[in-house]
Amino acid sequence: MMDFTLNEEQLMFAETARQLFADMSGPDQWLEQMESGAARIEARWNAIAENGLGLLLLPEASGGMGLGELDFALIAEQAGYAALPDPLVESAGVAAPLLAAIDPEHPLLADPSVSIAIQHPQNPLVADADVAGGIILHRDGEAWLAAPDQVTLTPRESIDPFRRLFAVAWDTASATRLGQADWDLALDRGALFSAAQGLGLAQRAVDMAVDYAKDRQQFGKPIGTYQAVKHHLATAQVAIEFARPVVQAAAAELAHGDVQSRARVSHAKLVALEAADNAARISIQVHGAMGYSWEVDVHLFLKRALALTNSWGTPYFHRQRVAQRIFTQPTGPDQTFAREIEHA
Repeated sequence: MMDFTLNEEQLMFAETARQLFADMSGPDQWLEQMESGAARIEARWNAIAENGLGLLLLPEASGGMGLGELDFALIAEQAGYAALPDPLVESAGVAAPLLAAIDPEHPLLADPSVSIAIQHPQNPLVADADVAGGIILHRDGEAWLAAPDQVTLTPRESIDPFRRLFAVAWDTASATRLGQADWDLALDRGALFSAAQGLGLAQRAVDMAVDYAKDRQQFGKPIGTYQAVKHHLATAQVAIEFARPVVQAAAAELAHGDVQSRARVSHAKLVALEAADNAARISIQVHGAMGYSWEVDVHLFLKRALALTNSWGTPYFHRQRVAQRIFTQPTGPDQTFAREIEHA
């Protein structure tokens, strides 16, 4: 039996992230960033670096903490709850560990304030490429590294106003060859941490709706007292609670890198982002006509959920991976925690 009880260190990191993001990633900061058109708020990014949140997955040989995917998933969940605009998750959760696995002493890893962007076969558009210290690029299974000024960046629109995407045109003459990379592990991490963000997005959408339902009066009493509203919110919360252990199980199993662990990651991404999409739509409905306006921030959570749903593998891609597990491996209660090699 798996024990998903979080230890004190994990809870401490999650609480540190929650407080930091709550203080520095809220409606005022979102509005400021959108109005200024700034790529990011430097004070917030520097605070993230100073608190060591970018070092969790890096090995000790690279100056990191050598923690695991479950530890970082807790941070990613808090990033989702705060709709964090910064590239913490893809940089610290995917790109930096990939680079460290190839070159543990690479100079880019020495400065925690430097973000790293990544291009992946499942993600040809690169998020936050223009502010990255380096961009990991993919060609013929190999990893290459280039600075933003060594490539041609073309902005691409995203439904999420804080997800800044770029098409990258480059050639091998202007990039440095890193060598073979574990792109499958990078994909699993990207999908898992997208799922974790989905949990945070979903919970924040529900919390916003609950707060509004307590205050909004109709026919002389709060709308939250009406069963139709309560049932909608309860349905959204149940979906979150059912998705959370799926995400935690995927995080705990990810390192195995077999058909079972890949199916867990895909299952997590599917259910967590479906929960986020559903929760955001219910929250908009609870807010009524205001929910469809820019005055209520819940639309940002729906847009982030939609953007993450189609990044690091589409729903079709992940359903195919779940199907591969079901149709090629034994199923049943005794196979819940089976391994591909041990139980072939």
